[in-house]
Amino acid sequence: MVDEVYHDSWKPSLGRFRSDLAFRGLSDCQYRLENSFLRNCGDRPELEYHILRNFRKYARTAESNQTGTQLRSLVLAQHHGLPTRLLDWTYSPFVAMHFATANTEKYNIDGVIWQVDFVKVNTLVPEPLNILLDQEKCNAFTVEMLESGFPTVHQLDAAVGQGHVLFFEPPSLDDRIVNQFGLFSLMSSPISILDNWLVKHPEVYRRIIIPAELKWEIRDKLDQANITERVLFPGLDGLAAWLKRHYQPKIL
Repeated sequence: MVDEVYHDSWKPSLGRFRSDLAFRGLSDCQYRLENSFLRNCGDRPELEYHILRNFRKYARTAESNQTGTQLRSLVLAQHHGLPTRLLDWTYSPFVAMHFATANTEKYNIDGVIWQVDFVKVNTLVPEPLNILLDQEKCNAFTVEMLESGFPTVHQLDAAVGQGHVLFFEPPSLDDRIVNQFGLFSLMSSPISILDNWLVKHPEVYRRIIIPAELKWEIRDKLDQANITERVLFPGLDGLAAWLKRHYQPKIL
């Protein structure tokens, strides 16, 4: 499994192992890469504006300074569970393994880890977006880069254009984002499904199936490596979730 998730990570020019992959772990291999907005609101893209508008209007927290632009609001909303067009990914294959094995009610079902070469994906975006990457000499967009040229989601949609997707890093809002080593994918429509885009670009992704019979072994080894809810969701909620799962007897 470790060899698979680090597939093609050796970079001869650097003499280092540096992966270009983003990972997303799912407990059921039949799940599609559907964002939470589509699952919640269905084929009603016009509702995204109203959800985000009201989130920006009513958000009054210690993080409220993060809602300066619509894109920052979108990131903050996703982080707190509001349905958005964003999909969560991680640079860490082990964090992805955690999310593929955290739900013990799915241990009779094969899981999956999606691997996407976000570097290749980001090179496919049109101008002027690809110019930003060249200027900054980086592989992933940041919120600061995107909002500098596209202060509204509508403007960003127009720049991305139909048939494109990009990966970007969020601000370090709290320890959860930092510990999960997270990044997001974004498509130019809130009702787009990333699967449909990926099948047209087979060179940028792989799927690693986690057989149901291996989930307990992977889970126990992740716990031993301290890849747990206690670390990934700092605070009492994460601690409680870890203890609940850790002390759940295995049904033989």
